[in-house]
Amino acid sequence: MSGRGSRPWSARLRCAAAAAALCGAPAHAQGVAQSADPAELDPTAPLDPMPDLGVEWPDLDLRGTAPPAPSAAGPSPSQQVTATSGAVRYTVSIEGLDGVANGEEILDSFHRQSALDADRKDAANAAQIGRRASADAELLTELLRSQGYYDAVVEPSTQADGSGLRVVLSAAPGAQYRFASVELPGLDAAGPEAARLAEEFGIKPGDPVIAAEVIAGELALTRALGELGFAEAKVGEQDIEINHETRLATLRLPVNPGPVARFGVIRVSGRPPFSARHVATIARFKPGDPFQRSKLDDLRRALIATTLVANAEVQLAPTNGGRTVDVNVRLEPSPSRTIAGEAGYGTGQGLRLEASWTDRNFFNPEGALTLRGVLGTNEQLAGVQFRRSNFLRRDQVLNLTATVSNQKFDAYEARTALVAGYIERQSNFIWQKRWTWVYGGEILGTDERGVFSPARVKSTRKFLIAAAPVTLGYDGSDSLLDPTRGFRLTGRVSPEVSSHGGHRSYARTQFDASAYHPLGSRTVAAGRVRLGTIFGASVYDIAPSRRLYSGGGGSVRGYGYQRLGPKDVDGDPIGGRGLAEFALEARIRLNRFGGNFGIVPFIDGGSLSTKASPDFGNWRLGAGIGVRYYSSFGPIRIDVGTPLNREKGDGPVAVTVSLGQAF
Repeated sequence: MSGRGSRPWSARLRCAAAAAALCGAPAHAQGVAQSADPAELDPTAPLDPMPDLGVEWPDLDLRGTAPPAPSAAGPSPSQQVTATSGAVRYTVSIEGLDGVANGEEILDSFHRQSALDADRKDAANAAQIGRRASADAELLTELLRSQGYYDAVVEPSTQADGSGLRVVLSAAPGAQYRFASVELPGLDAAGPEAARLAEEFGIKPGDPVIAAEVIAGELALTRALGELGFAEAKVGEQDIEINHETRLATLRLPVNPGPVARFGVIRVSGRPPFSARHVATIARFKPGDPFQRSKLDDLRRALIATTLVANAEVQLAPTNGGRTVDVNVRLEPSPSRTIAGEAGYGTGQGLRLEASWTDRNFFNPEGALTLRGVLGTNEQLAGVQFRRSNFLRRDQVLNLTATVSNQKFDAYEARTALVAGYIERQSNFIWQKRWTWVYGGEILGTDERGVFSPARVKSTRKFLIAAAPVTLGYDGSDSLLDPTRGFRLTGRVSPEVSSHGGHRSYARTQFDASAYHPLGSRTVAAGRVRLGTIFGASVYDIAPSRRLYSGGGGSVRGYGYQRLGPKDVDGDPIGGRGLAEFALEARIRLNRFGGNFGIVPFIDGGSLSTKASPDFGNWRLGAGIGVRYYSSFGPIRIDVGTPLNREKGDGPVAVTVSLGQAF
């Protein structure tokens, strides 16, 4: 039933035709019961002649000669091949598939596996072409049978075509066989769920005998049994009976659902990196919940996602007559320590190198300790972070961090000490979550040099700031690092209290939206908008490092880092309170170089004001082109942009190098 290279059909096929020859059995197989006893064989008897290979030995004397004229009945395949037995090129055509159900699917599968197609670019001799044509005729016959055409016959032939050959596979599919009856004995034991399970199986009387659909139906039935609580359900062997006289088939698939079960306790063995209690925190089920097999698959994936587990085996231990199933989890640990590095470059931001050391289970369970350092032309940082994953509940993270940093940009200089704590629900590479959020608190002391008066002359002030940021995001895209369709929405608000010779209260807010739409198989149109505002205090009462900025690789490309907006007397940016940005780009993946490279033309725009509302009448625009290398862990991007309405202090080009798309 199954085509070459496809999954074999595990059913037992039986023929109900009167003669075994109708099932394709060879003549000698029909008389096996009448063969002589092996003891009566004469070991001195001569061997039978070797079977004919089906390909004539090429006549080398005919090389380069014109093919003989075909007879009225048409030349045989061997005659045609022998006549042009020298190395020639050939074309392939398939005839007779008009009106065949799933004909395009059959052709696609054929071309993926065809011996003639695989080597068609290379010249071949008569014997090689003959072998390929015979093999492809068998392949096409198998593919037709897998779609229910049990009487299919495919004949190969060759014809002279100029200086080459035309290989023709002529198919006579015959009638498509259908199921006369479909039985699922034992399914009635599932009670009220029996009808739903039969519907999940999906194969009904009158349906064509298609191998892939029967296999898919069995898998769907098995999956549905597990989802409806039948933990010990067993699906037997398919029994298919084919009747060549009526061109009908019967299908019998025994099912033993067993009792409906509930989850029991979780036990852990092996060399687990954490306890059974923590595994229970990760699991999406509790003792007494109705059994669902998908929740076991989810638990296995979640354990691997901790990065602390190299291998997780999850097995069931039925109790109480199968009405309760305990879960036995065997874990083997993976190395818990990681050293990582990261490098990036941006015009105005300079070169930035980051290194970190992490022990992901320093505080068991899943308590990661990270030591982190940043060394850059404009930024230096040292920090320590404690991060506990699956904190109190699944997918919830406790993140505590302390850093000291020194930043020196055109907009400001800041020497800052920060202590912060957050509760997070974030996406990762295994589970890209729809909804994410972060909330927590920050306390920082910072000594900053910037502009603090309308005179726009730099001076230095010290600030003590307390903040309570909250971020909520929705991700409807299809990829974390390289989305091709869908959209994303993110909102952030951070109420803050700032002290520097007095108290100032204000709120920083920002809203981001991006959308992605495919334009064909290799091009994606992407767009982004950003709106931000700070209300409750003037721009000069806010620490420069807490103001809004625009410009750079993650903002308006073509301009240096933070270069947009109002400037001081030295021509350096001072930041603002009202922000608006947009970006449009086309992500074009190239066919050359294995499809690993792409180009991205883009246009960005931004506006920044010292007022709380953006100045929509004063847009700064940048445009350029980027290069993408699509690695196994995400795209590496290089963007080169230029300002379209350049002002004094703006460079002619700006370059950004980083990991991931711009948005």
